[in-house]
Amino acid sequence: MNDANRDSGQDRLALLQTFLRVAEAGSFSAAALQLATTQPTVSRRVQMLESLLGARLVERSTRGLRLTEEGERCAAQAQDLIDGWQSLAEELEGGEELSGTLRLRVPHAFGQSQLIEPLAAFLTKHPRVSVEWMLQDQLPDFSRENVDCSLLVGEISQPNLIATQLAEIPRVLVATPQLAKKLPKGLGKKPPEEIAELLGAQPWLALLAFYRDGVDLRAADGEERMHVAFRPRLGTDSLFALIESARRGLGFALVSQWAVFDDMAEGRLVRVLPEWCATPLPISLVYPSRRLQPARLRAFQQVMREVIPTMRGMREVRRRAKT
Repeated sequence: MNDANRDSGQDRLALLQTFLRVAEAGSFSAAALQLATTQPTVSRRVQMLESLLGARLVERSTRGLRLTEEGERCAAQAQDLIDGWQSLAEELEGGEELSGTLRLRVPHAFGQSQLIEPLAAFLTKHPRVSVEWMLQDQLPDFSRENVDCSLLVGEISQPNLIATQLAEIPRVLVATPQLAKKLPKGLGKKPPEEIAELLGAQPWLALLAFYRDGVDLRAADGEERMHVAFRPRLGTDSLFALIESARRGLGFALVSQWAVFDDMAEGRLVRVLPEWCATPLPISLVYPSRRLQPARLRAFQQVMREVIPTMRGMREVRRRAKT
């Protein structure tokens, strides 16, 4: 059956899905890329939806694509209609297995090490579910990328997203034993200004997503704080590259504790200045503020809520959601 002859409820939902992707992506070509189809097909589907609704939804100009007033109203309600249908179908299916594709964005280091075991268990339990597991340390653009959910390390400020914090990631200052010995004994008990000056004069490595030319530390047994300024010898966006550089004695580094447990246990790295610590980083589930979600996404989120707080090197926090 060709596009022109499709008039079932399910096919009308498919037309709505295509239109919503166009509205979010801002162009037919971008929507076609996300839907793995062609630009003429996307354009034809939008025209079919306009014909069914009896209203013009998009206008083309030399500046690109613009939604009409009717198109804005349609886009505002389309996602709820799609999610509502999917939720109803899943509820009526009852005991049917979860199925479909999950499109996820996860942090590079965490996503290729700590999370593979729970992901494998999830896929084994739900053999009809497939996953696009993309490594990305920044939040995706949910309005333009076809992404269901993201795991993010760090603060989230976008007001249009739902962010559920799962745990905190403690960070520790580390170096090789040889490099750490160059610091004066009892440095941690000296005045903060003296500590900051002596520590800042050492060679440093920087994890550019979180710090570039300085770190903030606070006393482990109090509220006293200090800022250590430095000029890094090496800056990188990779936690693994940072740790490998630290192992080779290139400098001091502030790293996620979970990533250096083995290095510290086997003596390749030692913790420096344990009297002072950095603010832990939150790790959160982030997704668009949509009322309804497919069962496969809810199941994956529940696994993450259960597993991440119990992982080695995580600090459990009271779960909360913010908008």
